[in-house]
Amino acid sequence: MHLDVQDLRNFYYRSTLGRAAQKAVRDQVTALWDPARARGETVVGFGFAVPLLRPYLNHARRVMGLMPAPQGVMPWPAGMPNVSSLVEEYLWPVDTGVADKLVLMHGLETASDSALLLEECYRVLGPGGRALFVVPNRTGLWSRSDKTPFGFGRPYTSSQLESQLRYHGLIPERHMTALYQPPSARRFWLKTGPMWERLGTRTPILMAGGVLMVEASKQIPAPRRPGLAQRVRKPLKVLEGLGQPVPEPTGRSA
Repeated sequence: MHLDVQDLRNFYYRSTLGRAAQKAVRDQVTALWDPARARGETVVGFGFAVPLLRPYLNHARRVMGLMPAPQGVMPWPAGMPNVSSLVEEYLWPVDTGVADKLVLMHGLETASDSALLLEECYRVLGPGGRALFVVPNRTGLWSRSDKTPFGFGRPYTSSQLESQLRYHGLIPERHMTALYQPPSARRFWLKTGPMWERLGTRTPILMAGGVLMVEASKQIPAPRRPGLAQRVRKPLKVLEGLGQPVPEPTGRSA
């Protein structure tokens, strides 16, 4: 079940906790993918990934914020030409293989059919492209609280997410966590948030971040799995065993 775009906007842009969460996750994204190296690239975000895309607006050749129809859409970025659009959840208006960078946040864990969504991710990702999946961490505190968007949908462990990505031809390359501060709007936790993030990234075994982030590359060629594609190549012969029709004689005997 997707959250409403108004609720997501209010959290990330109008609440102190949401702005802190946005910065913590975005800092990890930019540390992984330097915006200055995105020149000439197409950067695509799906779900509600636009808070993570702003650093790429002035560097990438093209930035697209795709928001699924069940969630709704809002114009973004504020004060600049709009780059967000409302799309069908599993049918994006993006050419095959054009995305150099693909970011999903609040997309995979709330999808009604994660398999179809991952197939669409595979389709739009170009050769050598990278995808980054940001999902609630099952072992973190944020997935246990419904006060933030990360408390909705299906939380993941790293092994669960990575196995699902591999099945759909997306090879996990790196994983990390973020949001080590508690999901609380209390002033103490907000002021000490940067300290918790620094401490958490240095000692990830001792502290479980609220968000799991997995970077994946595209496997080429796509994996072949048993299913409808193979079965169609051997169609059922429903008339097999029946006698062949005999043509009626054209003339009459004398």
